[in-house]
Amino acid sequence: MKTIGLLGGMSWESTVTYYTRINQLMNQKLGGLHSAKIKLASVDFEEIEKCQAANEWERSGELLGREAQRLEQAGADFLLICTNTMHKVAPQIAAYLSIPILHIADATIAELQTKKIKKVALLGTKYTMTQDFYKQKIIDSGINVWIPNETDIDIVNQIIFDELCHGKILAESKELFISVINQAHEAGAEGVILGCTEIGLLIQQADITIPVFDTTEIHSKKAVEQALAE
Repeated sequence: MKTIGLLGGMSWESTVTYYTRINQLMNQKLGGLHSAKIKLASVDFEEIEKCQAANEWERSGELLGREAQRLEQAGADFLLICTNTMHKVAPQIAAYLSIPILHIADATIAELQTKKIKKVALLGTKYTMTQDFYKQKIIDSGINVWIPNETDIDIVNQIIFDELCHGKILAESKELFISVINQAHEAGAEGVILGCTEIGLLIQQADITIPVFDTTEIHSKKAVEQALAE
């Protein structure tokens, strides 16, 4: 079994889900008392979020690159960045490493292709929804991407940072998300990417009719597959 490196804390709420799901999935695969071999680095999200807000992406990449390097030195065989947004600096983080990064968008695209999705809604932070570092990867794979209007982008972003990152799960926020997803469905979206690792705390498949692609779950499954690959 390979050792999985988790670069987490962005936010720690979703890093808990990563740790739990990877161990659950590993035990399902191997049985007995098996669990995953994991090295975890959990950063102070306040520091990273301030870099985001100030458009200091290079500085955040340096901070995360050094943490990633420590994970490799501790024995990680490959790395997961436990957040969608900070994949914006994945190339910068990779420059600190000789081990591979299991990219969350690549894992999600593979899942979309398996389900033959041609148009998908993308929900996440405003950075993930509006910038090209994530969205363009999906488009380049031949899948059309729907994002909300400007007002709903702000609402989704606010719920993520002010509620979900603090572990607040509110019924009215769930209804807002469902309303946005229904708009996407009406616009032809065949599925929805929960493109922020916290959204899965709020929205599950049972809440909506179109397929849900929970990036935390997808990333965790791919991590277990890679850890067990020959």
